[in-house]
Amino acid sequence: MNPAALRRVDAEELARLLPMPRAVRAVEAALRAGLDPEADIPRTVHEVAAGQLLLMPSANSSYAGVKIAGVAPGNPGRGQPRIIASYLLMDAETLRPAALIDGSALTLLRTPAVSAVAVDHLAVPAAERLVVFGAGPQARGHVEAVRAVRPLSWVGVAARSPRQAAELVEHCREAGLDAEPVSPEAVATADVVACCTTSRTPLFPASAVASHAVVVAVGSHEPTAREVDTELVATATVVVEARAAALREAGDLLIPLRSGDIGPDRIAGNLAELVRGAVDTGAVGPKLFKSVGMSWQDLVVGAAAVERAGAGAAP
Repeated sequence: MNPAALRRVDAEELARLLPMPRAVRAVEAALRAGLDPEADIPRTVHEVAAGQLLLMPSANSSYAGVKIAGVAPGNPGRGQPRIIASYLLMDAETLRPAALIDGSALTLLRTPAVSAVAVDHLAVPAAERLVVFGAGPQARGHVEAVRAVRPLSWVGVAARSPRQAAELVEHCREAGLDAEPVSPEAVATADVVACCTTSRTPLFPASAVASHAVVVAVGSHEPTAREVDTELVATATVVVEARAAALREAGDLLIPLRSGDIGPDRIAGNLAELVRGAVDTGAVGPKLFKSVGMSWQDLVVGAAAVERAGAGAAP
């Protein structure tokens, strides 16, 4: 293989090739075109000394790809990201490598983009108030993603670190949004709530959530961790990326399932069904989108970026 044929896409080029609105459109288009999240290849999780090693392969008619991600809980204390990843995109017919993409940057793009697709189909049209839990890169990405699909004007940041909360608030203000640090009780004023934390226990009571609000929970892919409580899962319209993935990995659902407080039928639909209009979103009460992160998302967004590069995307 000619090494020059392997395109390398770093974080800066990925952001240039595929700004958030384009990433959101790429995810939506793939689902509308017939992508079935239930058919995706399950991720493999290996416990290693530093944390977890995740292998996430996926394939469609044009491309195959695999993300290798390391989840090292001790990294933030070393001044390094908790999740570090690389993504290899290949031609589907020959499996010849086509691009090596910064997998960490890809994760930070595709996860909020997927959330934005859900928010676009679940939130009230005039949604303008967002409360985000967490102040890390995913929290920042979710501010950008929600803003891509709704007329966002105010952001409340609920985070354990006052310094990080202040930094995200300042970032939002520089982007032209009103923003301030808030307590968890601020969910009562939110149209959209984005949970982007490593918390293993619920961040707020369901009773605090406005009846029209959408809650997005993306922080965990572990069966024993959750960001929302049993009451919210039991009363909200629940949408997941894929039933199979949620019932393997989503502690937010699995914990109340194991306790017998809900049944598998509590899931109203998956993301493809939502996009195609097959989920009843008219029920009274809040909406919940639970995401664990899936391999097809990396493939769709990574391929869209590489195709934009091949088409000579403007700087």
